[in-house]
Amino acid sequence: MDHVETLRPKQVVISDEKYFRACVTKRVDFGPDLWMMRVRTGGEFSFTPGQYATLAVEHEGKLIPRPYSIVSAPYEEEVEFFFELVPQGALTPLLHKLQVGDEVLMRRVPKGRFSLERNTGRTNHLLICTVTGVAPFVSYVRTLHRDWQEGRFEGGHQLYLLNGASRPWEFGYKEELTRFDIELPWFKYVPTVSRPWDHADWPGEIGRADDILRKYADHWELEPGNTIAYLCGHPDMIENSKAILKRRGFTDKGTIKDELYWVPAKQVPAQGI
Repeated sequence: MDHVETLRPKQVVISDEKYFRACVTKRVDFGPDLWMMRVRTGGEFSFTPGQYATLAVEHEGKLIPRPYSIVSAPYEEEVEFFFELVPQGALTPLLHKLQVGDEVLMRRVPKGRFSLERNTGRTNHLLICTVTGVAPFVSYVRTLHRDWQEGRFEGGHQLYLLNGASRPWEFGYKEELTRFDIELPWFKYVPTVSRPWDHADWPGEIGRADDILRKYADHWELEPGNTIAYLCGHPDMIENSKAILKRRGFTDKGTIKDELYWVPAKQVPAQGI
């Protein structure tokens, strides 16, 4: 019988200059495939609301990194993420196994330019998202809420958030955002469900986020001269919303910003899988 050598996976060399060895401090499961996680980096991590962090896990001798939008505000001591499990994804199945006390690698430098534009003269900000695409918008609102409380923001900018999901339990931040809607004169929040037949007790809006876009753009009097639109999440929602906004006079340059959250192929997603 021939001798067959068993090859062991090569050990990955992880640079502490590039990565934090972050510790999971909190986990909340919203459903079987949606959860939030907070991590403590153990070092300084400065970012702008709307940016993303790259998380990584070592698996079978390989380092698997993916970018994920940050939910938390810069003033918070821990960094928060909102995940959707993609069963055939490279990283989310590994992240889904992590529990409090486990380690996850996190790049020390954030990236991304999906920040709130406050110096264009347009004071209305229309935020449209699906499921985990709400992450950067939560970071916007948490940050402005703190600034408003401490006198650094006078409420001169208005934020309007349309949050789409198939089912009510996919709104991981609905309670927090509803509370902000009640408390803050400069923030409006509208969650909408696209599969109402499964949830007869749902009291809110019905349809996809792009289905109700025209209605609320009219209601809030949002026009390209006074508004910037921010689209985050499902590529189809982004494509449909862009088409609607362009018919209203919005253009990609200056009045529409977008952040894709997985394929289409050959595009780098903001939210890894």
